[in-house]
Amino acid sequence: MSYNFNEIEAKWQKYWAENQTFSASNSSNKPKYYVLDMFPYPSGAGLHVGHPLGYIASDIYARYKRHTGYNVLHPQGYDSFGLPAEQYAIQTGQHPALTTAKNIKRYREQLDKIGFSFDWSREVRTSDPEYYKWTQWIFIQLFESWYDLETEKSRAITELEDIFASEGNSRIKAACDDEVVEFSADAWNAFSSEEKQQILLKYRLTYLAETEVNWCPQLGTVLANDEIVNGVSERGGYPVVRKKMTQWSMRISAFSERLLQGLDQLDWTESLKESQRNWIGKSVGAHVDFNVQDSGYKIGVFTTRPDTIFGVSFMTLAPEHDLVQKITTPQQKEEVEAYIAASAKRSERERMADVKSITGVFTGAYAEHPFTKEPIPIWIGDYVLAGYGTGAVMAVPCGDQRDYDFARHFEIPIPNIFDNVDISEQAFSGKEGTVIANSDFLSGLEYKEALQKVILELEKTGHGYGKTNYRLRDAVFSRQRYWGEPFPVYYVNGMPQMIDAQHLPLQLPEVEKYLPTETGEPPLGNASTWAWDTQANKIVSNEKIDDETVFSLELNTMPGWAGSSWYLFRYMDAANKEEFVSKEAQEYWENVDLYIGGSEHATGHLLYSRFWTKFLHDRGYLSVKEPFKKLINQGMILGQSAFVYRLDFVFEYKNESDLIEDNPTASIYYNSIFISKNEVDNPEGLKNKLFDIIENNNEYTSLVESLKSGKFSNLPTLSISKIHADVSLVNHSDELDIEGFKKWRPEFKEAKFLTEKDGAYIVGREVEKMSKSKYNVVNPDDICEDYGADTLRMYEMFLGPLEQAKPWNTAGITGVHNFLKKLWKLYHNGEKFEVLEEKASADSLKTLHKTIKKVTEDIEEFSFNTSVSTFMICVNELSAQKCKSREVLEPLAVLIAPYAPHIAEELWSKLGHSTSIVTAEYPVFEEKFLVESTKNYPVSFNGKMRFTIELPLDMPKDEIEKTVMADERTQKQLDGRTPKKVIIVPGKIVNIVG
Repeated sequence: MSYNFNEIEAKWQKYWAENQTFSASNSSNKPKYYVLDMFPYPSGAGLHVGHPLGYIASDIYARYKRHTGYNVLHPQGYDSFGLPAEQYAIQTGQHPALTTAKNIKRYREQLDKIGFSFDWSREVRTSDPEYYKWTQWIFIQLFESWYDLETEKSRAITELEDIFASEGNSRIKAACDDEVVEFSADAWNAFSSEEKQQILLKYRLTYLAETEVNWCPQLGTVLANDEIVNGVSERGGYPVVRKKMTQWSMRISAFSERLLQGLDQLDWTESLKESQRNWIGKSVGAHVDFNVQDSGYKIGVFTTRPDTIFGVSFMTLAPEHDLVQKITTPQQKEEVEAYIAASAKRSERERMADVKSITGVFTGAYAEHPFTKEPIPIWIGDYVLAGYGTGAVMAVPCGDQRDYDFARHFEIPIPNIFDNVDISEQAFSGKEGTVIANSDFLSGLEYKEALQKVILELEKTGHGYGKTNYRLRDAVFSRQRYWGEPFPVYYVNGMPQMIDAQHLPLQLPEVEKYLPTETGEPPLGNASTWAWDTQANKIVSNEKIDDETVFSLELNTMPGWAGSSWYLFRYMDAANKEEFVSKEAQEYWENVDLYIGGSEHATGHLLYSRFWTKFLHDRGYLSVKEPFKKLINQGMILGQSAFVYRLDFVFEYKNESDLIEDNPTASIYYNSIFISKNEVDNPEGLKNKLFDIIENNNEYTSLVESLKSGKFSNLPTLSISKIHADVSLVNHSDELDIEGFKKWRPEFKEAKFLTEKDGAYIVGREVEKMSKSKYNVVNPDDICEDYGADTLRMYEMFLGPLEQAKPWNTAGITGVHNFLKKLWKLYHNGEKFEVLEEKASADSLKTLHKTIKKVTEDIEEFSFNTSVSTFMICVNELSAQKCKSREVLEPLAVLIAPYAPHIAEELWSKLGHSTSIVTAEYPVFEEKFLVESTKNYPVSFNGKMRFTIELPLDMPKDEIEKTVMADERTQKQLDGRTPKKVIIVPGKIVNIVG
């Protein structure tokens, strides 16, 4: 009976769907286990073979946990809001909801073909109003909360109002904006409603503020730092500038210490934890205020080295700093404004990474040193970021290399405040053992003592105080996009008001176009019906805004990370219409036991999700403080890109004057010849071929005439351009389908291809990230069709360790496919299924149990690649042993089921079971089957081994000798002679001498 994998896989996929085999219950006597993948964004390109890698790993583990007696929750859904769908809508006019639904349908078909054990009854889509209703609800809870720094807990804003009403804000320790002023209880009670709202907005966990953002004019939206690559947008490659805008922000900075401390309790890789630690960026030091001369302004700085304050020789502000425009002198204004405009075109990431460029401008203003009262020049430089710290630094060039380089470049003094330290060539950044010099009351003190003393003096004189600072900044939460969650916000006299939760969801309106309005408003500004009637509690026409009860709605939408920050909890109770998750469901599932996804989300999604979880815990909506217990970052499957090599040649004019009076006809032949890979390393040898082609082809007549005119150099300059070719046009021998390539790239339909002697054009190969833009993607549908989903699953695991990047090579997949055919054959005799009730041999039981032991250890260690190797060894051994015993083959089917579930289900059914193999108990390893009871003794004659004999390990020496001497092979070797002696080492050797 042949292994008809297509038929088998379709059969069991249908069975699982119809029987809801993987549906999890929210109540069970079994222990729970929650396995989750980072859900996909459903792009129009569909899945390539790199996408399922993490899904396959999590599915193996989920299936394994079911076999071992757990109630497993393994859901899936779609992160379905996003910029790509909106950009496609702009290009085509199609509503993003339509293209998103189409893409989801495609993803679902592909995922089902691979045989994942997802509980699809719990599917979520972030763009579904029934889902984002609860994202809006969480936003409202954040708006109605503040952060108490004393209790380190989020609290209801009504509690803060009560405190203000009874005692004002002088004693409250809360996370808030910097410019909050003190007021008494009497003052608070006398404030108008609008004044109170303005004050509370400075304390709320989500608030409106003017912030520096990454603005992309072509995309018409704000971009997160991770959406920018080399100063341009990741999508489209458009320029990005820094711009101030009024945005919704999340006060994640209030949670910095808790986010830092919480990492210690998580089973995450140390590298991932370190990424978050660095992003949070805790540092201990002091806040110092410098008065700006001849003004009432102060410049606040945070420094970890206040002990070096007497080494300050200048200050540097970020170009975006609020004070720059206020303190710049008229003489410096033009130069400063030009510098600000230039730095706005560089992303923060680019500015941070650029340590070589030294740029800056003097403002013309001076600050006053807090102790010496000496004037300190104030510069601006884009190595200082507005959003980090205070956006200003006190520059100590003798102790900081960037300050040192800046000072030397602009010839600013570099005073030395370190005893016996040479700073003639570079700055000195040492701390321990350093003695401070030339520093008034700090001179002669070591680092720690000087640090404590200067902070005391700063506090005494009112110029500063000790402070712990964090790099983590509040997260901008607004996007100027259409395809995102609408804010449940309307405005009364410019102040934000929340729509009552009972009237959610606030759904996206229809718009004529998805671009910003002509006046620069976000796309929602194009909606004619986007106003809120507070009396009818519904969306109404904008024309009614003049009515007393109708107000304008927020035009921005939420960012992509809004819906992904809490989706793990919705899976627990996806159909609940009354709560985002019931208390019972959440307390049963708690949080995710195993989370698998890409490391690129370390400082984005993972940090935001931890923040929202802690907030929801504080407010009593969750029983857990962390979303993900164990986290594994799967590596990337790399593509085998294919390249063709275009020969670019230019015939140069001999005289520059000809460039003006004559048009170079050679330019039309600039990109029309492609050379095979084997010719790439010999460009000089191509010139003769090139001239032969030119001279012997009529179409090159005009070029030949131009060459003969004498205006061109006889020899062209040559260069070679590498161009991606679609890997589907290349066979396993790296030969290009030339005609197919010409049809695919019509601009090269007339091109010449210089082939090998056998007529083949050989492409170059390189391993790169698998990407549609590199034309190196492999469609999993094709693999499933040609080899089967079980082959795909096992091959992806076989490629290498889960966490490492590894190249895809379709040619290697046949080995895994042949293994599955050999597994199938193990249960069959020709066309007949044959598994016998006979007792298994000791060898077969040994093979089975060493496989159980190794595979179980591998699964627990997530070492799936070595599991596949172990299965191959097992099947080879059982085949050699001609094993047909149910005692071995039945547990083997269960053992391999997490990896190759379709073939395992079919074999399980043939073994006589009427229920899914999913319900089968996992095989138990028994040590006794690996304990050796016999020894295969090598029998030697005068030290030369002649044969082996299997004997019981506990056989006495005299019995061993009798048995060996009685063996006919011994008699044949002795040929009637009597040996001088017989040497026996029990459990090792037998040596007959003489």
